[in-house]
Amino acid sequence: MIHNPYFVIFANSLWSGIAALGFAILFNIPKKVITTVLFLGFLAGLIKALFIHFEFNIIIATFFAALSVGIFSIPFASRVHKPIVVFSIPSIIPMIPGFFAYKTILAIRQFTFYKIDNVQRDRMLDAIFSNGFMTLFILFAITVGVSGPMLILGKDMTRRLKD
Repeated sequence: MIHNPYFVIFANSLWSGIAALGFAILFNIPKKVITTVLFLGFLAGLIKALFIHFEFNIIIATFFAALSVGIFSIPFASRVHKPIVVFSIPSIIPMIPGFFAYKTILAIRQFTFYKIDNVQRDRMLDAIFSNGFMTLFILFAITVGVSGPMLILGKDMTRRLKD
């Protein structure tokens, strides 16, 4: 088993790119942009994994990964004359925080349906709020990161790149 952290980061990034590719195929994007989506998914996974490796918060790591996708989607979209979302949406879907959402729902279920003592109720409430807010903040970081460059640079940058 390989324990080199940079190999693990590369492997996770590669799987992130493959997942982005899968979502791109699912959304039926044009064949000529599939490799670009694979690259953007890989880049997002690489940035997120590197930030987490260097002990940044997952929210910050996700924001910068989504920001990179948002920034790089603009010139790619203008080059092939496709909408920016063709590149950005499949690339960021692998970053959606399914683990934290699952933990939130599991804690809500345990809090609601099981008979537990006060200490366990407090532990479940803590899990509900900590995982729930982590889910919300990661989703917010993805939203702001990927849409910020489009809102700030979108139309002006696209016009300049076409000229």
